[in-house]
Amino acid sequence: MKKIAVNILIISLFALTNVVCAQRIIPPSDELKIEGMVKTVLKFSLKDLEQFPTQPIKDLEIVNHNGEFKGVAKQLRGFPLKNLLDKIEFAVEKPKELNEYYLCLVATDGYKVVFSWNEIFNTEIGDQIFIITEKEGKKLAETDERILAVSASDLKIGRRYIKGLSTIKVNKTD
Repeated sequence: MKKIAVNILIISLFALTNVVCAQRIIPPSDELKIEGMVKTVLKFSLKDLEQFPTQPIKDLEIVNHNGEFKGVAKQLRGFPLKNLLDKIEFAVEKPKELNEYYLCLVATDGYKVVFSWNEIFNTEIGDQIFIITEKEGKKLAETDERILAVSASDLKIGRRYIKGLSTIKVNKTD
């Protein structure tokens, strides 16, 4: 009887360890919506996103905020986020107001990443913020996360590597 109790305890500890250590599951995204301070809400399907002209993106070492190596994103293709944003009309009266705008990229699991309008459209960083359309030779529909975005010039890419991107919220500071 004692041996059974010990075995149950060991199995329980093993199962609990796997649950605690497992990576969170990110639901896949099949549509990207742009909303907020825009004149018209836009929605893009996977097929819509795959119609944008793409370019190869160098393999990216994914490093978290502590500098810990998490993996490599390989064989990437995508297009700059600003090419997608060119399709929207911001709700501004004067162009100067865009200095107060920021975009919050939201994943299906609630993870959020923020970029300022100026960061995207007025710095070299904006040229390196990509919507990924292929990963490891697979199209969006064939990947687990579906819609991905990444700021490829970041030093610690993991913070702004968004899996399951579902919404871009355009906001204005108070």
